[in-house]
Parts: sequence; structure tokens; C-alpha cells
Amino acid sequence: MKRWLCVWALLTVCLNGSGAERTVEVRSPDGKNRFVLLCSSEEIRYEVWCNGFRVVSPSRLGFVFDCGAWGDGLELGRIERKRIDETYRLVVGKVREARYFCNAARIPLSESGPSARRIDLEVRAFNDGVAFRFLFPQQETWQRYVMYEERTQFNLSGDPEALVMYLPGYVNTHEGPYVQVGLDQVDLARLIELPATFRYPGRLYVSILEAGVRDYAGMYLMRGAEGFEARLSPKLGQERIKVVADSLPHRTPWRVLSMGASMEVLLRSTILTDLNDPCAIADTSWIKPCRTTFTWWNGNVVPDTLFSSGNNFETNKYYIDFAARHGIDLHGIYGYAETPWYYDDNFNFGNAGPHADPTRPIPCLEMPRIVAYAREKGVGLHLWVHWRALYPKLEEAFALYEKWGVRGLMIDFMDRDDQEMIRIQEEFLQAAARHKLFVQFHGSSKPSGLVRTYPNEFTREGTMNYEVSKWSDAVTADHDVSIPFTRMLAGATDYHLGGFRSERRSEFRPRYINPRVPVTRCHMLAMYVVLENHLTMLCDTPAAYERAPGFEFILEVPATWDEIRVPHAVFNRYVTVARRKEGNWWVGSLNNGERRDLTLSLDFLDEGVDYLADIYLDGSDADPGSLQRIRRIVRRSDRIELPLAPDGGAALHLKPMNNH
Repeated sequence: MKRWLCVWALLTVCLNGSGAERTVEVRSPDGKNRFVLLCSSEEIRYEVWCNGFRVVSPSRLGFVFDCGAWGDGLELGRIERKRIDETYRLVVGKVREARYFCNAARIPLSESGPSARRIDLEVRAFNDGVAFRFLFPQQETWQRYVMYEERTQFNLSGDPEALVMYLPGYVNTHEGPYVQVGLDQVDLARLIELPATFRYPGRLYVSILEAGVRDYAGMYLMRGAEGFEARLSPKLGQERIKVVADSLPHRTPWRVLSMGASMEVLLRSTILTDLNDPCAIADTSWIKPCRTTFTWWNGNVVPDTLFSSGNNFETNKYYIDFAARHGIDLHGIYGYAETPWYYDDNFNFGNAGPHADPTRPIPCLEMPRIVAYAREKGVGLHLWVHWRALYPKLEEAFALYEKWGVRGLMIDFMDRDDQEMIRIQEEFLQAAARHKLFVQFHGSSKPSGLVRTYPNEFTREGTMNYEVSKWSDAVTADHDVSIPFTRMLAGATDYHLGGFRSERRSEFRPRYINPRVPVTRCHMLAMYVVLENHLTMLCDTPAAYERAPGFEFILEVPATWDEIRVPHAVFNRYVTVARRKEGNWWVGSLNNGERRDLTLSLDFLDEGVDYLADIYLDGSDADPGSLQRIRRIVRRSDRIELPLAPDGGAALHLKPMNNH
């Protein structure tokens, strides 16, 4: 790790008009991005600039606490400045090594008088965005707080196109469709999930996110009369209290604007992990992204000629054998139908009963026998569990799972990101690390870069995905294409991938057992590359996969990466992502519902190296379940034509010839 810190000159202080307004500016290392603080005797505001274009017009900052509002009549203290240039490694992520490179400032802001409260504004200006947060230092006159409101505002300039998701309330699954509208058409007074992404045609892409959400409430946006206003998830059971700090120091998460002339800048950015703390797990050698079955999606289907599916040993043996045959690392156990694998007195999959106990497997499951058989076959176990059943028995349950040889957990149905739930999620990650378990959060809010601190978090849901194909036609190729421009900017995205029974969109009908997907086989293969996800799920049945073209692709595609490139990205229409793992490149191209032809330049390959290209293209017979597999030798100077069917895609694996 390298780190250079240097103190650099104080920036300009300006006097404007008859009232004194101090202007504090922080520029990115390349000088293109600027954060400007405007501090007058009446209020504090900020602006954000990119390449001479004002992205955020003067926008309010401030808070409302139990002891009164803060943000008026403030005095600036001595500003501390530094440059950060640091490289760090990610145990799991979209890159192996990241560079944390920015200019930084810490700006003390204090009220006047004997009971003055001080809050510091911390700013980071990167070449691909800006970020700021508030620090509450220890002080004699203010020892704790109850926060009613964070008054951060984002008053975007002009009329960019917006890609946003509305939510019905703070307690929700954090799933839904994204709508693409002009800024002035974004609904007023509706809750908007982050990330929210905006396009200034021909000029700029901007996404509003947050990083380092710890011991605080999750942030949303709401469009008001002047712009977007921050809304914090309230303490459960009431609306007024958002955050409680029983002692100081304390801090907010980072408020982030990721910005660039192309979507590639945003997709390659590591701002969120940059702004999180270094890895808190001393020994990470056991953290290995992997593949898992997940039988809930397909309905626990087994061959009729063998036995009845259910919460039993034989069903799990069938899937363990499938995993062992194909080198799939894990078998996922959740239960059967609406019944978990453990004792639960509620008999409802989504609501744990008061006496639910995830240390007591139901007898018919024969868990000791499953554990022994999986160990014999060299297949690990991956358990589903309701968070409410798990939390009271955290240490006891995790110790038992470690003893069983369980590798990881899907923790489900949190559906909140208030301060309490944010704390609980971090407790899950800490306890899981002590017992060498990875965590997959379902029914959860978005990530915020905490994978740097706790790399045993492999993925999160917080995305409408193919699980809904069991009961709805809401997830289409159009929705899939929206995810890289929105939710994926926050981090790993769990999507219930692997549906191998494709139907035309016009013929698609939801099925709870043996569901179909309204996209082509190549579109599904490409999803494994385009989406960042460190737990590769195979949700369909063994019969759907075995001897099916393309199955070999998902058995080989990595789940963590060294490098990312984005050859194509057109807002809500199509996207191509290229990812490198060691010397191999993997490419996925996703298309929406319109047929199109793309040309893929291979200029991301190494110069002077021949690559064996395995190319998967949509079938020419208009059958969404068919594909063409082509092999050819390619070099950096070559281009590959990608004919994309409606709801289609393309997938490639490029291997250096000296590896074969």
C-alpha cells in the first residue's frame, strides 16, 4: 500500500456584495471537478462543477436536531487540506487493485455563543466525482444528539434525463422498475431510491449515491420545489426520529456524486469502496467467491420417477449430486414451499414466528445426513435464514453452521435500512466473519461500498430480479438493461440468475414451478458478466442445464475480477461490459427489446497476444432458447460483430493462446 499526504494551499475566500460570503473550493487532482462551499451569515450551501459545467446549483446543507436546527449563522474554522493517493486491494470486487486518488478538505463549521455546536464538513474531490459528509467531533457543550432531519439538497442544473425508481415507503423490498423521464417530469413528493442516475445528452452522466452507511439511516431522495431533498429512513414505528447518537464523535455517510463524460467512467469508478474503511478481517484466505444451487426459484423440482420433492434428504441429495458432477461449490438449502428448513411456528416463509429457531432443523430434513453426504461429495452448504429468527441466536447459530461446514448464508426479509437495521446488518457481517461465513443479503437495501471493510459480504438483492418471474412479467430485458445504469453503480447485485428456459416476451407467462424467462439464452449468459455479483447462482433445475448449450459458460465465469471496461453503454437501450480475471477476458452484451447490431472492438486485449475467442450469439432461428457458439483466433486489432436479437445478448470468453 502506498499513501502520500501533502498539505496544500488554502483556497480563495471571496467577499460578495454587501454581505460577507466565504467561498471554499476543493478541486479534483485533474482540476475538472469542483466542490464549492458557500457560507454566509444566513445559511450554508454548496455547488458542484464538472468540466466548467455547473452540475449542482446552490443547494442547502443543514440538520434539525432535538436541540434545534443547525445551519444558520455559522463561522468557519481553520480548514485542513490534503491530497490522498493510495492503492489498496479488494478481496472481492470489480477490480483487484483500486487507486484512492483525490484532494480533500475538512471544514469546521461552528455556531456562535456559549452553547455553540460544531459540525465539520469533510469533502473529497476525485477525477470521477465528488463526495462529502458531516463529522460530529467530541465537544464539551454537545455530547449526544437526536436527529429529526438531514437537510442535504441536490439542486441539479438544467433538465437532464433521469433514471429513477419510486418506492411506496421506507419499509419495503427496495425493488421496482426504473422510469426514464426528464428532470421536470420526476414526480414531486415521492420517495426515490438510490442510486438515481441522470444524463445530460452529449455532455455528462451523473449518479447520486451514498457510501459508508454505518450506524446511520439510509438516504433517499424526494423531489421538492427547489430540487431533490434528502430523506432518511426513520426509526421503526414512528416518523420523526431518524438518527440517535448516544455519544460523540459520530458521522454521516458520504453523499456521493459520481460523474463522467461516459457511463464507463461511472461503472469503472471505485469511489464507494475508496470512501469505506480498510478490510476489518485479519485473515481473508477463506473468502472465496463461489457458485451455488438455489432450488427455491425452480420449485425444488426433482424427477418424478425418483421421489417426491420436499424438505427431505433425497431432494437435497439430488442437487448435491448435480453440484458434485459439475464442480459447483455449494448447494443452497432453504426448505420447501413456504416452510423453512428449521423449526418455525409461524408457517409463513416471509414472517418468522416468535419461537422460530434456526438451530433446530426439522426432523424430516435429516440435516446430519445431508451434512455428512455433502462433505463426502466435496460440496459445501449455503443456508437461507430469516433475519428475525437468526438475530436472537446469532453466535449459537453461526458456531453450529461452522461445525456443519456451512460456507455462507442468505439472510432475508430485512426490508429496512433505518439506523437499527444498518447496525444489525453490520453485526451479521462481523459475526459471520468470526465463523468464516459469507453473507448474501436478501430483502435488503442497496450496498454502500462496505465490501472493502467486510469482504465476506458477497452480494445483496435490493433489485427487482428474476425471482418475480415466478408470479409476474415485470422483469424484462428492458429492466435488465437499466440495472447497470442504476443499482449496479452501488455494488454487487443479486439477481436470481440462471433461468435456462427461455420464451418470447409475447408468449411469456409466470409459473411458480419451473419458471421461464422472457430473454434469450445469450442474454442470460451475458448477465453473469455484466452484473457484479460475487456469488454465482444457478437457480434452474439440473434437467434444464445438463447437456444444454451455454451451461459450460456459467460453470467457468468468475465471480470476482481484476479489471473492467465498458465498450458500449447507451442509456436504457444496451450495454456491453468486459471484465478481466488474470489473463482471461469475459464480455457480456445486453440488449433491450429492439433488434440491433453492435461492433465490439477488442482494443482492451494485450498487444501481440493471440486469444482463443469462445463467442456465444443469439440463434438465427428466432428461438430464444437457441444460440450459436463460434470459436476463432483474435487479436487486439480485431473487431467482432454482435447481432443482438430483441431481448437478446452476446457472451464471450477470450483466452490467451499461451494458456492452452
